[in-house]
Amino acid sequence: MTLRTALAATSILATALAFAAPAQADVPRLETKGDTKQLIVGGKPVLMIAGELSNSASSSADYMAPHWKRLKDMNLDTVITPVSWELIEPVEGQFDWSSVDSQIKAARANNLKLVVLWFGAWKNSMSTYVPAWIKRDQQRFPRAAMPNGQSVEILSTFGGDTLQADQRAYAALLAHIKAVDAAQNTVLMVQVENEIGMLPVARDYSAAASAAFREPVPTDLVNYLVAHKDTLVPAMKRVWVERGARTSGTWEDLFGAGDTSAEIFAAWHYARFADQLAAAGKAAYPLPMYVNVALNRPGRIPGEYPSGGPLPHLLDVWKAGAPHLDFLAPDIYFPNFVEIVNGYKRPDNVLFIPEAHNSDNPIAPANAFYAIGQLDAIGFGPFSIDSIDENPGALKDAYGVLQQLKPYILDAQGTDRMVGFKPRQLYDETLVAEPETRDVGPYRFTISYVDAPKPGANPGAEERKAANAAVAAAGGIIIQTSPEEYLIAGQGITVTFKPRADGGALAGIDSAWEGHYDAAGKWVPGRLLNGDQTHQGRHIRLFPGQWQIQRVKLYTYK
Repeated sequence: MTLRTALAATSILATALAFAAPAQADVPRLETKGDTKQLIVGGKPVLMIAGELSNSASSSADYMAPHWKRLKDMNLDTVITPVSWELIEPVEGQFDWSSVDSQIKAARANNLKLVVLWFGAWKNSMSTYVPAWIKRDQQRFPRAAMPNGQSVEILSTFGGDTLQADQRAYAALLAHIKAVDAAQNTVLMVQVENEIGMLPVARDYSAAASAAFREPVPTDLVNYLVAHKDTLVPAMKRVWVERGARTSGTWEDLFGAGDTSAEIFAAWHYARFADQLAAAGKAAYPLPMYVNVALNRPGRIPGEYPSGGPLPHLLDVWKAGAPHLDFLAPDIYFPNFVEIVNGYKRPDNVLFIPEAHNSDNPIAPANAFYAIGQLDAIGFGPFSIDSIDENPGALKDAYGVLQQLKPYILDAQGTDRMVGFKPRQLYDETLVAEPETRDVGPYRFTISYVDAPKPGANPGAEERKAANAAVAAAGGIIIQTSPEEYLIAGQGITVTFKPRADGGALAGIDSAWEGHYDAAGKWVPGRLLNGDQTHQGRHIRLFPGQWQIQRVKLYTYK
């Protein structure tokens, strides 16, 4: 960092502090619980059962007016919503908060919370949500460039004025949220930029970027690689270690020639930009902050996907370069959901999924149950939630079950008393639906997916397609509530059980009640299912297409 840049950054932080009112006691925060973290709001843990608005929805209060109540009626409690730079600062230095205030007001009126997406310098790689005064002044706000020198509609990370302007706007936004919302905590978190990454090549080839690419790799990145050598993600470890785990040299010296080093270089500078933006925002109002990622398809090269974002193979670069970010979040539109989310659940990264397929995708509910139950996700939100709020399908019912279970989920997070499950799919949509086992308390549970094709069966193509679709949408959660009592929720599953400790013992069903929790959190029992519905005490079955809860008590016998 040059002296000029350092002084400018100091000035931006000072401006942010000037915006800030006296510190508040109950700023939403992440707090460790067991082996995970929870979002704490008003002194209590929160689970965000969410949906993300389509990109332009929040730009119009009139468009959004009928949607807020419908979203609440869908059993959402959190709306993930954009705030774009061009709307809040249409003239440099003059801020218009009407698009922010209308959303906060409407969310409060419908007892909803907000996660704000900052559409600042970048949105889906491009710089199309910046104000016109940014777009039209390429001298002050330089663009990234192709190898032939042609600029693209992506702001360069090497624009000092770009960083300062983005910091000023972002700090002003956080200060405004604090001024109007610190007492109510309607806004829970903020996403810094959106799906950062370079297109259609691996890195920026502007003169400033190319000069930086010839310089030594920053010591902060090298020191992180050395300190975390044993736990680096395999792709990063392989790239660095196979070249001798060098601790000094250029990007190509440490990471090789070509797109590999170019992408790591891009990732570092995107991470540093996002980190300085987050630092300015936190100085104004220290809400939890994160960056999301547009994932890469197998077989594609950097630039064919947004190069340099917080992708699975670049997580270590982002962790080193952006310490002010609280976590990194995957946007998932690929079938291999289970594989992807497990890569983002790390000791240094709490799991939050702001976009997980479109909202009308039938596997979205099962994905929510898996991420929350198995990986302690603090929230889940499929995309374009406003597009289905008149016809919510299964998502409304699944979210209704999660709302009922929320106190038990929050109590079990960070412990071994809760598991989630769903059939695994590969990237090519191959369905892996063999029975799975989970250990919870004194029992081992085996989960089978209802209507999965039987071994040796030979259904027709259409029957197989329909059966696979039904199985892919199955999923559930098991929560231990006392030594022998469990909540089993989901759809399309059959659950059997046996004691873990004594190989000669068997497990039986003391009682299995269907039912629900009312608005006050009181259990309202339905039928007692100790006969045919449990196959005479042999299993718990939650039928396909009906998201439900059963309250089960087991016992051991010989």
